[in-house]
Amino acid sequence: MSSRIPSLNWLRVFEAAARTESFARAATQLNMSAAAVSQQVRALETRLGTPLFHRHAHAVTLTETGRAYLPSVQQSLLMLETATTGLFGETREQRLYVQSVLLFAHGVLAGGLLAFQQAHPQVNLSMSTGNLVSDFANRFTDLQIVFGNPTLYGTEGDELLTERLYPVAPPEIAAQIRQPQDLFNFPLIEVSTHRASWPHLFETLRLPPGRARYFFADNSLMAAELSASGGGVALARAPASDRIMTLSGLVPCLPRIEVAGQEAYHLIYPSRTALRPPARAFRDWLLDYSAAVQTR
Repeated sequence: MSSRIPSLNWLRVFEAAARTESFARAATQLNMSAAAVSQQVRALETRLGTPLFHRHAHAVTLTETGRAYLPSVQQSLLMLETATTGLFGETREQRLYVQSVLLFAHGVLAGGLLAFQQAHPQVNLSMSTGNLVSDFANRFTDLQIVFGNPTLYGTEGDELLTERLYPVAPPEIAAQIRQPQDLFNFPLIEVSTHRASWPHLFETLRLPPGRARYFFADNSLMAAELSASGGGVALARAPASDRIMTLSGLVPCLPRIEVAGQEAYHLIYPSRTALRPPARAFRDWLLDYSAAVQTR
């Protein structure tokens, strides 16, 4: 049975290459040459009898088999790291895996992660994003930042951030919207994964939703870019959407109209008492950071 277990070195190289989607970046992290990384990945694939990566000109992407294998490899490496730390003290480098819903990662985390890393230089943070409940299922992570009902994702957690909704558009379109009814003169860009959206806004404003013409996008970043290109009116989800709205040049259509969302962002984990030291440090930092963002 043990003869089927690949070399630990091969697994460590595979994890770095999968996380960075690059043999060259993995080589830099592991203090190896890119050729050595490629050679060790090839040796692992030969041992397993199946490709783990699709090779491209300047990057690599995981095959279906590679994606299925990665969480088990990451968890095994972390179990070894945790056992080593418990027996022999803190290691110089502590790996941390965090998965976040895309808008929160872009609009909230991106502005604060440098401060976290400066305060915790020993933590090697790996960040991934998703949007759907299925994106967060069967993935190995220490912590997940999700939007909506937290019981769909994990057993314990903390509320991080609520949202405020208001319509936004390029200035030339926003100038034509002087009262709520004017919104119906333009396509309304809807994010299909959100429960509190345009119908929630119309209900709050007591507008008949039947007059709306919708254009559907699967995330708020795409909705903002579509609006910026003249595709219609988007819905801001402050404060998480503040950054993309500014970058896209969007402005409020009705500055005095804003409604509270129905859902919130949550930090999810299996058990607070079982969090590893880097995950505890990230949780403590994120709770304080999110509270500051909420009050801006």
